Amino acid sequence: MSTERRRNAEGGRRRAEGPDDGSRGDGGRRRAAGPPREERAGGRRRPDSEDGFWGDDQPAPRSRRARPPQDGARSEGRPRPEGGRRRAEGERPRRPDGERRRRPEDGDRPRRRPDGQRPRRPEDGQRPRRRPDDPRAGGRRRSSGPRDPRDREHGARSEGRRQGGRAAAGSGGRGGGGGRRRPRQDEPDDRPWWKRFLSKAWKPALAVFGLMIIGGVAAFAVLYSMAPDEKELARNAEKEASATQIMWAAEGEEEPELALTTGDVKRVVIQREDIPEEVVDGVLAAEQATFYEDPGINLKGIGRAILSRGEAGGGSTITQQMARNYYSELDGEPPLTRKIREIFIAIKLDQQLDPDQILTTYLNTIYFGRGASGIEMAAQEYFGKSVSELDRAEGAYLGIIIQMPSNFENPEEGSWTETYLNEERWPYVQRQLAAMYENTGGERGLPEAEAKKLEIPDSIIAYEPEVAEGDPKLGYVRNAVLNEVTERYDISGGALATEGFVVKTSLDPDLMDAAAEAFSVLPPGEAEDTMKGLTAVDPATGQIVAFHGGPNVAEWENNSLTHQTQAGSAYKPYVLARALMDDIGLRTVLDGDSGLEYPGLANPVNNSGNVDYGPVDLIESTASSVNTSFVDLAIRVGEARVDELAVDMGVDPARQETSTLGPLIALGTHQVNALDMASAYATFANEGRHFPAHMVTEVIDKEGNPRPPKDADEIESGKEVLTSAVAADATYAMQMAVQEGGARNAALSDGRDVAGKTGTSSDAVSAWFVGYTPQLSTAVGLSRRSGEPLQFDASAGEIFGGTTSAKVWKAFMETAMEGVEARSFPAPQWVGEDQMFMPTPSPSEEPSEEEPSEEPSEVPSEEPSEEPTEEECDPRDRECQGEDTPELPDECDSWFPPDHCNEDDDQPGFPGPPDTGDQGNNGNSNSLLRPRD
Repeated sequence: MSTERRRNAEGGRRRAEGPDDGSRGDGGRRRAAGPPREERAGGRRRPDSEDGFWGDDQPAPRSRRARPPQDGARSEGRPRPEGGRRRAEGERPRRPDGERRRRPEDGDRPRRRPDGQRPRRPEDGQRPRRRPDDPRAGGRRRSSGPRDPRDREHGARSEGRRQGGRAAAGSGGRGGGGGRRRPRQDEPDDRPWWKRFLSKAWKPALAVFGLMIIGGVAAFAVLYSMAPDEKELARNAEKEASATQIMWAAEGEEEPELALTTGDVKRVVIQREDIPEEVVDGVLAAEQATFYEDPGINLKGIGRAILSRGEAGGGSTITQQMARNYYSELDGEPPLTRKIREIFIAIKLDQQLDPDQILTTYLNTIYFGRGASGIEMAAQEYFGKSVSELDRAEGAYLGIIIQMPSNFENPEEGSWTETYLNEERWPYVQRQLAAMYENTGGERGLPEAEAKKLEIPDSIIAYEPEVAEGDPKLGYVRNAVLNEVTERYDISGGALATEGFVVKTSLDPDLMDAAAEAFSVLPPGEAEDTMKGLTAVDPATGQIVAFHGGPNVAEWENNSLTHQTQAGSAYKPYVLARALMDDIGLRTVLDGDSGLEYPGLANPVNNSGNVDYGPVDLIESTASSVNTSFVDLAIRVGEARVDELAVDMGVDPARQETSTLGPLIALGTHQVNALDMASAYATFANEGRHFPAHMVTEVIDKEGNPRPPKDADEIESGKEVLTSAVAADATYAMQMAVQEGGARNAALSDGRDVAGKTGTSSDAVSAWFVGYTPQLSTAVGLSRRSGEPLQFDASAGEIFGGTTSAKVWKAFMETAMEGVEARSFPAPQWVGEDQMFMPTPSPSEEPSEEEPSEEPSEVPSEEPSEEPTEEECDPRDRECQGEDTPELPDECDSWFPPDHCNEDDDQPGFPGPPDTGDQGNNGNSNSLLRPRD
């Protein structure tokens, strides 16, 4: 109990007696365990000592005066010395001069004693304890009884002592009233880390959050005020629209010549009452079924745009699309910036215009293809009547066109566009019409049963662009260029048709004509639906210099850039390149016999003509197009890894979905187009570096500012897909296919280096030759729209890529390479290890007379005389042939002999079937998807 409390208890104060010859205790005050305090309770703080508990240099404390026992306010048994004075009210007791406070021993602290009992000194170092029944235990004042004013002072000191005592217990500090408090930072904090973090972070976080809100509101206000309003919308509507110009490739320093324009813009403005509700329902079902209920922006679309930095697109409301159509300058901005500005324009217009005004403006300006800007001219171009005369199906069809006007303006039979229209877009519109009917209580849309009965109208007028008259290639150029600009430059079809862009291309008009004329070398009697694809790509830039679209853009899909057919054996070089990258060398030997079985295939794999080639290396496998060895190789390197490499080299990733992944992809089960193959083989020609294929080289707006494409970095630097050594070895194997294998018909007359690969699918459903020189990669593919086998007169004999497509390739390349410097391919580098993948014979089998007595090692000890090693001589030098090679006539002693030399049965070279041409999959019904009927 504190001094003040003991003084008030029972009208007096009891004081523990200390030793006669030492200082008294600390007034009976309770203190924390540990070292004793250095100060008196309620007294002045003693100066700190440098040595000991209290320094020797401190003045001696005054001794306490004895108190008379008769004083009821004093402790019993302590008489006051005679002559002493009574302490005034509020005055603190003093010790006699020279007497110091007794220092507690052994860390004990005094305890209280019962009333009327004298204190006793603790014995044996024991610490006195309070009696549980002592009403004064704990140092608390009883609730009843008068309170001395001095208790307030005592209470403050006592509270400080209690806190100080707790601190002292842990650090050796001194407790008791009046002692120094332990600094807060030194106190242990046993709270969880997240509580400690929140206690410090919540204020800065709150401040930052507040600043963000203020900044966001300010930014919103600024952007909203800067957004165009309805007055500027009206001014933009009155601007005169102009067509886009498409240019041919420039020759040298000359200015490029005009190829064509997108045509005159056709626009007629109508009022809202002129548009039937059936047409409005069809447009809303295709674009935004909840237009009348939604605000001007799509929050989900905004979130998607922010997360993708504007790349995801989609989700735009009709108000946002209208804003973009009217404010064409948005097309020139980065995707995220454009999206943000588009959003604020839509918000502002939504506040200033009612929904009917927005919808009418939208339908008067949106581009529908066929040169029609606005729904009135769209009705005229597609159905030959005014919009007020359209029915529900016709209105829904016009609504579908808005998404992709350049594709839907003339969907070709059997094309991807037609499939997408029939299987995805039209069912979607039917579902939306039914949903609108349910959500609006029958005010809009159609009942579900009626919506399902709605069919695509058959009254669509056939479209033949004016630019295609007299020159079929121009219609294909127009569509191909517009599609590429909208995809790579993110410019809408409506803006292209009305904003007067200038589009420069890499297309050479002379080579475009040469591509069409090259097919004249085909045998007569071709089927009417024969699709003739040809695409030529510059390996150093990825630029498409020519392609053959077809006879009529209104009736035929693009034979080269759109139409797909099975790749056949032209897919084998991707397997070869994958193996070379895995350090499987060109002289690696595999089993080339026909009729071999492989894991995962239900039927054996056969070679063309069921020829057994026996042990073959990768050079011979490529030149003779051996099916079994390449299927085995594809399994060893991994079919999925072959597909991945093909995509990296230039094949569209969507082609992997055209057939099931498995070992037979080595035989070309995937469907590809001529652009895929020319772009991928260009990677071989460019020593392993791939550039994305493209024909648009620059887009300039009407202010003269160039617009950058989304793939500018890839176009500028390309991507290394193969090492130069791998590309050189693969090229060497394909050179042998042209020089010694089934692609001899592709050899150019000037003797320049040519490499390539033929490809023929089962039953000759498709026939390919894809080849290249160091300066140009060209793919030629033949197939039929119906998917039936190719058909020519009987004089053509068996149809292979080497007997048809290779001749077309040569006819085109003779023109394309005219006047171009002849360059050589790099010499083979012989990467990887030459391995033996032949099956190991069982011990019971004895070697035949023809076989050596000893089991052959992994690498044959003797090389064929006609295939020298790298150390002996240049592998392309005819002098490297062995001594046993028969002497040839002079006209046959060249890399490019006349045809009669190739027909000589005694002609040395790679073993193969009696016929020439591609060793495709003839007779192997399981090699490709299409078996023989």
